[in-house]
Amino acid sequence: MCWSAQADLVAGGVVAGIGVLCLARAHRSGQPRRLPLAALPLVLGVHQLIEALVWLGTDGQLPDALGGAARTTWAVIALPLLPVLVPAGVWCAADPAHRRAPAALTLLGLAVAAPLAVAVAAHPVRASAHGHTLAYGVGVPHAALLLAGYLLATVGSLLLSGDRLLRRLGLLTGIGALVCALLWHLAFLSTWCALAALASLALLHWSGSPRPQGTA
Repeated sequence: MCWSAQADLVAGGVVAGIGVLCLARAHRSGQPRRLPLAALPLVLGVHQLIEALVWLGTDGQLPDALGGAARTTWAVIALPLLPVLVPAGVWCAADPAHRRAPAALTLLGLAVAAPLAVAVAAHPVRASAHGHTLAYGVGVPHAALLLAGYLLATVGSLLLSGDRLLRRLGLLTGIGALVCALLWHLAFLSTWCALAALASLALLHWSGSPRPQGTA
């Protein structure tokens, strides 16, 4: 999430471009198991481009139907998709000795994604501007518990990947999420797009690395 439609549009285009490069580098590296996680920046970039439409909808610059579709699509990516994509991508890329933890966290991601998907399907997604941020409402039950599972599945899978570069990405994501959440809570500025860009650059470096970066 960025602080305006224009910022989301620019940042989304940049992050999506990095995502295309990630996929190309993963393909050229001869390690197709990296492709699911290498696709994450492209997903994040498209997510930000969709949020540009959400901003326009909150400003009354889009028809209600298009604004509603943008909000729903945004929520589908943010809620049920990402807690599955991240640990599953880590599991696919991990070497056999380090696959157990990402596999378990992929199952946790699926358990988190199921009620989130039901909530998105059952309730209209709302979005309203507060300062330089967007506040979304979906009607998710047991939100605190699901958030804990969401973070464990995504950040935890990176930290337990057995890959030095992905562990660094997990630290970056965990610390960055805390900072972004604080700024968003204060309605001061939404900086999630900056975190997405940094994470995407880290994945660009990882996707072209010649071999897993272990502790040795």
